[in-house]
Amino acid sequence: MKRLAGLSALAVIISSTSGCGWLWGPEGYFRDRGSDYLEAQQTAPMQLPPGVQTDKRLVPLLPIPSNVPNDNVKGEFEVPRPQPLVATSSASDFSLQKSGDSRWLMAQRAPSEVWPLALQFFQDNGFRIDEQRPQTGEFTTTWQGASELSAPMARHLGSSGLAADSETRLRVRIEPGVQRNTSEVYVVSANRPAGSTANVDFTNRSVNTGLVAALVDEMLISMSRSADKGGTVSLLAARDFDTPTRVTLSEDGSGNPVLTLNEDLDRAWSSVGRALEQGEWRVEDINRTLGLYYINLAEKAQKKDEKPGFFAGLFGSKPDKEEVEARAQRYQVRLSKVGDAVQVTVEENINTVASPEMARKVLGVIQDNLG
Repeated sequence: MKRLAGLSALAVIISSTSGCGWLWGPEGYFRDRGSDYLEAQQTAPMQLPPGVQTDKRLVPLLPIPSNVPNDNVKGEFEVPRPQPLVATSSASDFSLQKSGDSRWLMAQRAPSEVWPLALQFFQDNGFRIDEQRPQTGEFTTTWQGASELSAPMARHLGSSGLAADSETRLRVRIEPGVQRNTSEVYVVSANRPAGSTANVDFTNRSVNTGLVAALVDEMLISMSRSADKGGTVSLLAARDFDTPTRVTLSEDGSGNPVLTLNEDLDRAWSSVGRALEQGEWRVEDINRTLGLYYINLAEKAQKKDEKPGFFAGLFGSKPDKEEVEARAQRYQVRLSKVGDAVQVTVEENINTVASPEMARKVLGVIQDNLG
C-alpha cells in the first residue's frame, strides 16, 4: 500500500506539470538558495520599550561580517566547492583472525595475489618448499630443524616448546574467503624427532599452536610490507582455485537430494559460500561452526554497496520488515563432513528437511555456480 500511494502521488504530480521547473527551477521547491542573503535588508538595532531594564547586553543575532568587501554585490553567487580530503589510511589488506586456539590470516585480496607473498615469506625464512599445488592453494615444506631456519624462526621454534632435537614440517593452505576477492591463509605443523624417517601425516589441527601463532604473526607483518611494494600474481593459482575436483548431485537412502563435494570441509565451505553469493537468493546469515548458510528464497541477492535510488527511497519502494517477514521463504543449507567428502543438504529448519523439489532446485543452482 505504501508503494502504491507513492506511485499514485508521483503520477498526479507528473500529470499536473509540464516540466521540472517547479522542482529545480528558480522558483522551484529545491531551488538554489545560496544567494538569498544578497537580498537581505539591514534593519535598525532592537530597542527595549521604555522602562524595561535588563542586565544582559543586547547584541545582533545575525550581524553582518565586518570583512565583507562590498555589500552592494548583486547577482548569482556560487559557493566554492570544498577541497577533497587527502586520503590517508593505515588499514592493511591483511588481518589476524582468531577462534579459540586457532589463528589464521584474512586477506582482502584474491588467492592468486596472496600465493606468491606467502611462498616468498617462508622461503625468505629458510623453509625449503617440498611440494607446491597452486591450483588448490597448498604447499608444504620439508622436515627441518631450527638450525636450518632464519634466526627469528629458530627463536620461535625454541620458544614454542619443541625439543631441541626435533624437526618440524609445515603445510600452508590459501583458500578463497566467503566474500569475493578475499583469502584465508592457514598454517598446520607436524613434528618428529630429529633423524627420524617416520612419515608423520598432517592433521586438521596443528600439533603446536604456539609455533603456528608465531608464524602467522610474522607472516602478517611480512605480507603487509610486501603488498605495499606491489606484488605479483600466480596465474596457476588464479585458475579454478576453489573449484572442487568432483561434484555430484544424488539422493540419500530416503530419497532426499544430496550434493557431494570431493573436498575438505574448509574448502567446501568457501566454495558453497561463493556459489550462493553468485546466486539469485539472499543469504541472510551464516554459522560456520554448525556449517549452515541461512537463505531466503523470496528476496533477491543483495549486491555489495547497493543503495536505493532517490525516488525509490522517496516513495517507499523498499519493503518494510513486516512485508519481508510475510513473504519469507527461509531454508538452511547444511554442510556435513562424511568420510573424505562433504555433503550439502537443504532443510526447512533443524528438525525438518526441505521437500525434494525445493532441495533439488537449491542444490542445482549451487552446483551450476561451482563450475
